Amino acid sequence: MQKLKFHFGIKLTITMIVFAVVISFTIATSDHLRLKNQAVSNKMDHVKQDEMMVTYALDTIEKAYTVFGDNIAVQMKENSVFLLDLYEKTPNFDEWDFAALKQLMPVDIYIINSENVITHSSLENDVGMDFSKCCQKLAKTLDERRESEEFFHDGIDIEQSTGVIKKYSYMPTADKKYIIQLGYSLQDGDIFRKFNFLDTIDELVQKNPSLNEINVLNIGGIPIGQPANQPDQKLSEERRKAFDQTLKTGKTTEFRGIWNNEPAIYHYVHYISEYDEGTTKDKVLEIIYNDKDLQSILSKNKKTFIIQLIFISVITVFLSFIISKWVSRPMHLAFHDSLTGLKNRAAFDELLQTTIAKEKGITALLMIDLDNFKLVNDYLGHDKGDHLLKCVAQCICSVARKNDITIRLGGDEFVLLMPGTSKEEVELTANLIIKTIVESTSQEIQLEGEKVTVSIGISLFPVHGDDPESLCKKADMALYVSKEKGKNQYTFSE
Repeated sequence: MQKLKFHFGIKLTITMIVFAVVISFTIATSDHLRLKNQAVSNKMDHVKQDEMMVTYALDTIEKAYTVFGDNIAVQMKENSVFLLDLYEKTPNFDEWDFAALKQLMPVDIYIINSENVITHSSLENDVGMDFSKCCQKLAKTLDERRESEEFFHDGIDIEQSTGVIKKYSYMPTADKKYIIQLGYSLQDGDIFRKFNFLDTIDELVQKNPSLNEINVLNIGGIPIGQPANQPDQKLSEERRKAFDQTLKTGKTTEFRGIWNNEPAIYHYVHYISEYDEGTTKDKVLEIIYNDKDLQSILSKNKKTFIIQLIFISVITVFLSFIISKWVSRPMHLAFHDSLTGLKNRAAFDELLQTTIAKEKGITALLMIDLDNFKLVNDYLGHDKGDHLLKCVAQCICSVARKNDITIRLGGDEFVLLMPGTSKEEVELTANLIIKTIVESTSQEIQLEGEKVTVSIGISLFPVHGDDPESLCKKADMALYVSKEKGKNQYTFSE
């Protein structure tokens, strides 16, 4: 009995522990994922704030140029008209004194031929620049402007050789052979000094350790404010791909890469100016940041998660053990006989139904009843009777096979279910039960003129019935025949 209780308690404890650990793990994991998602969301919010700050700085300076800098475009147009008149008079640019012209009008002058090559300039270093090779998007725009015969001016752009921020204008000659391009330095003006977006970017990077670098890229992928001819300013293949995708689709693009030999995230955002109607209207914000702070938070959360999981698991295992101890006994007694520890009548019907349902061969039902048990209680007392019942239960269990099921129906009635058996094996088992019980009890139970014996009635599934009710009825009738014949024997149902 104690062994059966022990096994039942172990099963219940293990079941409760598994259930509790699964629930605890689910709750702890859910909480961990919630904190992880919250940390990632906070990180993205910070990136979004940096993005908004740079956008606001760009919007502010471009709005300032729109409100206060209209005279720049007017002056550049007047200068362009002056140079066109000069071209009509002196079409050979070799005869022009570009140094003197720059002194006359504070702008840089570029003469671009029909192949989009700078043939002459006030900046000698720019002579020979071929836009068809370096700047194909601009070259296409120059072809369109050459045919329009109109004056065009852009917003914020850069001088490629120096990185100086300038404003450029374009006006074709009447014969459409050339475009006169003027470049006006914005960095020397009061507006730029007051609304310098580059200072805002530097300040953001300095204050935020997770920001590696922020660049404002023009349509050529060149960072504004930095010389384009420096090797480290050229976009890598992966950066160029993300840049082009953002510029083309207008959607934010992001990828993980390496910055200064460390992991980094490259974030690209399309910027469209509300005030610039030229080729510089479209730009791309490149925000390069690291997630060291995020990884640190996630690492701490992971450690906390593991500690919580261990703590919760220990507590749940302990509580499961305590609860199982409280619950196992009443649950055990609900389906087990309190005296012998065998399965009881409450469990019998289900066990019989389950056994015959899954067993394809012969299942034997042995109804076992003690003879003269009432005399033991009357003459020797109930304590001796209880001792006898325990002894009988042990005898039946000792004879039964591993897969057989022993049940006490109540009083001195027992049942042995033998699944997957044969008639010969059932006969052998019945004989052994009778012999074992008689030998064991004859030494301990002494009655005047009588002795304790056992009668057995046997029914076989499916020979004598294919349902529990029929099998029980047939076995009970066979048991009655055994007693009528003189007891201490077994009988098969007919």
